[in-house]
Amino acid sequence: MPSVSARTSPLHERHVAAGAKLADFGGWSMPIEYAGGGVLAEHAAVRDAVGLFDVSHLGTVTVRGPGAAAFVDACLTNDLSRIGPGQAQYTMCCLPDGDPRAGGVVDDLIVYLHGPDEVLLVPNAANAAEVVARLTEAAPAGVAVVDRHAEVAVLAVQGPKSAQVLSFLGLPGELPYMSFVTGTGGGRTEVTVCRTGYTGEHGYELLVPADRAGELWDVLVDVGRDEGLQLCGLGARDTLRTEMGYPLHGHELSVDITPNQARAGWAVGWRKPAFWGRSALLAEKETGPARLLWGLRATGRGIPRPGMAVLGSEGARVGAVTSGTFSPTLRTGIALALVDTTAGVAEGDELAVDVRGRPQPVTVVRPPFVPAHVR
Repeated sequence: MPSVSARTSPLHERHVAAGAKLADFGGWSMPIEYAGGGVLAEHAAVRDAVGLFDVSHLGTVTVRGPGAAAFVDACLTNDLSRIGPGQAQYTMCCLPDGDPRAGGVVDDLIVYLHGPDEVLLVPNAANAAEVVARLTEAAPAGVAVVDRHAEVAVLAVQGPKSAQVLSFLGLPGELPYMSFVTGTGGGRTEVTVCRTGYTGEHGYELLVPADRAGELWDVLVDVGRDEGLQLCGLGARDTLRTEMGYPLHGHELSVDITPNQARAGWAVGWRKPAFWGRSALLAEKETGPARLLWGLRATGRGIPRPGMAVLGSEGARVGAVTSGTFSPTLRTGIALALVDTTAGVAEGDELAVDVRGRPQPVTVVRPPFVPAHVR
């Protein structure tokens, strides 16, 4: 059960009415699954039709002022010069050089570039305040960092029929991947439509004023009914992202896990002159990280879970599971794990996971575990 102090989404009462099982997630009371379906049905709906998620626990932060984009670019890892206005980019906020854990990931987030003087950041729930604090402290005169968490709700429409659902509302659905536009939902509510998601399926994230979120939710439920739309909780969101090998902060990324270790170097602008943690990450890249993220697919009946030991051929511990679950698509256990590079692990190797004292066989794979359809 969520704690009594947990924050609630603008859609909280609708979740309760729909029979949602609620739990604390990043300090927010959010639906884990809904009555009448559960994680397996919700997962399947996203892979086969369309699912609707409330992800309003995600932060929304506006950075505005002369040179706002250049300022953000000098702080976060990815290179904003790779994209233009109306496009989005995955990036990371790392601990700065000089910190004992320099290069560790404070948060991973999405940047929406409006122009040289305005960007919108979408950090994770538990880390939004920390990202705001760090950017505020570093911001030059004239650049304002504004936490809009209470003002903006975020809905995710994910699955192969997501574009049809948006078209019924008159919202633009045919967008290039990682781009965004602003339209009106149902002809009344202003909505920023982002061609992004966390499921590996064709999908969208909708940013809407919090006081209009219920109206948009209701319309989406109504127009999506004939397309098989299913309300989905964070349980399905987790199984979907794990099948894709997408990282979850606090599991595959953290202040103790660098982008190099998590195989997220593709989201680092290595040629940029500045970003937080640059020297430490360049040095680690040069020498090679001490551990690397791998996918593990169970070949037995055991289900890997976070924190379980990964065992080598001699039975010695060579790493640890960071995320593990039952894959509804593959009908077997899957996991992401940080494995010591000294173990010399390669794709296709056979390892084991210590599941409650019993070694369970797994095969080393490179995620995604199932094909992605984001583009």
